[in-house]
Amino acid sequence: MSRQRRAPRRARPATTRYAIRAVAVLTLVGGVAGAFRLDDSARWQQDSIAAGHQAQIVAHAESAALTLQQQGLLKEAQDRAAIEAKAAAARAAAVDREASRRGANRTVNFGPIPKSCSEFSGNRAIGCALVLEAGMDLTQMACLNKLWTRESGWNHKAENKGSGAYGIPQALPGDKMASIADDWRTNPVTQIKWGLGYIKNRHKTPCGAWAHSEAKGWY
Repeated sequence: MSRQRRAPRRARPATTRYAIRAVAVLTLVGGVAGAFRLDDSARWQQDSIAAGHQAQIVAHAESAALTLQQQGLLKEAQDRAAIEAKAAAARAAAVDREASRRGANRTVNFGPIPKSCSEFSGNRAIGCALVLEAGMDLTQMACLNKLWTRESGWNHKAENKGSGAYGIPQALPGDKMASIADDWRTNPVTQIKWGLGYIKNRHKTPCGAWAHSEAKGWY
């Protein structure tokens, strides 16, 4: 048998091979570029997270510093208030001693004065005891002391000739205090009890009355 000759295999055009190679190269380059972009994106996200953490740390540090500063200012204010309170009590005691020497501030037999009121004397000591008895604290007594020192010097016989206000709380008119007892002219206990009731009804607390007196000049 005679062999049939196979048709010769046609060679692929060179352009086709070049095209395939070009596509492969482009695919490879694109993959590398994509990898770079992903890597850049990951680094950007990490940098953003780190920056956020750093901002939080700075914010916490600033907040802590501010809190410490506020605490320092509060401590300074408390120390100043304590020093002023002691100085005021010393001045009040000196005034009471002078008034007692002149017979203008003799007190009644009130009974035992609480130890927490030991810095006061005379009518102020009675006032402090009655403040505590009314359920208030010594902060309120500090305000009451300033208020009635301004009004009458805690003299239960103090009288304003112009207005007719009378006694430690300078009740106007003085006979209002008869609602507590008939001895309102001579008994500091009666006057203080009336004055505390007036303050409670009008200003809630002695510190409220003192604030009003500071703003308006009266309470």
